[in-house]
Amino acid sequence: MKIGIIGAMDVEVSHIKESMMISKEVKIAGQEYCEGTIGGMDAVVVKCGVGKVRAAMSVQVLCDLFRVDAIINTGVGGSLNNDLNIGDILVSKDAVYHDVDATNFGYALGEVPSSGCLYYKADKELIEKALAAVKAAAPDVKAMPGRIASGDAFIHTKEKKEWIRKNFTADCCEMEGCAIAQASYLNNVPFVIIRAISDKADESVAESYDLFESKAAEHCAKITAYMIQNMKKN
Repeated sequence: MKIGIIGAMDVEVSHIKESMMISKEVKIAGQEYCEGTIGGMDAVVVKCGVGKVRAAMSVQVLCDLFRVDAIINTGVGGSLNNDLNIGDILVSKDAVYHDVDATNFGYALGEVPSSGCLYYKADKELIEKALAAVKAAAPDVKAMPGRIASGDAFIHTKEKKEWIRKNFTADCCEMEGCAIAQASYLNNVPFVIIRAISDKADESVAESYDLFESKAAEHCAKITAYMIQNMKKN
């Protein structure tokens, strides 16, 4: 089994690469892919960059060139759910786009036309393994399964936060997850998204994001590395 690991920023993948025995590094379309093993598990790690296009590109490369069997997306996100606080972990049960609107053609809000899917479901086994990894590696951290809402916008107002929450019943917002989910779905590759909460996605974000982003991303990466290291054993 080979696992593809995607993070948008250096801080989201650097710890994972430190845990990795790297055998090869390849740069494709401005993205660096590091191939090797993590705890005996074959893996490829890539920093995809910010946004949906770059995220989807990385999935296709992982599928076409590296033939990965599953994809894990690690990183940070903003809380849409009052039960999720800074430092908590959200593991995707599914993902949706909050910035897609083709309702005038009869599609549901968030549904990409002709995609046949609104909510992209994460793999049940990977969800369970991710939650178990949090419990084992960071037992003091609160973790829960929930819905990811993605879009090419950094959410920073209470008004927009409440709009996303109301329309999609989402728990976390960010900028890559659903693109990774859709590309994985189209390639029939199981996926899961793991998000450490770095901010509350409202007017307080200017203060909290800079303060907690790096720590949250590192924490999420450590949990992801632990998960992969123990997948081989199971």
